Amino acid sequence: MTQLTLQMPESAFAALHQEPNEFAQEMRTAAAVKWFELGRISQGRAAEIAGPSRADFIDALSRYRVSPFQYTAEEMEEGMRDVD
Repeated sequence: MTQLTLQMPESAFAALHQEPNEFAQEMRTAAAVKWFELGRISQGRAAEIAGPSRADFIDALSRYRVSPFQYTAEEMEEGMRDVD
């Protein structure tokens, strides 16, 4: 695993009422959720980034109000045609 070092103002932790390790975990989760939402990574890869489990990642999707399903508009239309 690669370790990143970020410089953050102390006020960032206070604003979110989090300790640095909690803040780092929240950043990982938020980034993974957004990248998944944008379709840049799969749900499995996003769960790996967010850690610690896929179930926790799916819970995070709910908290961020992001659907756990990734479908393009074309896939949705095709699925709707198959219903008829």
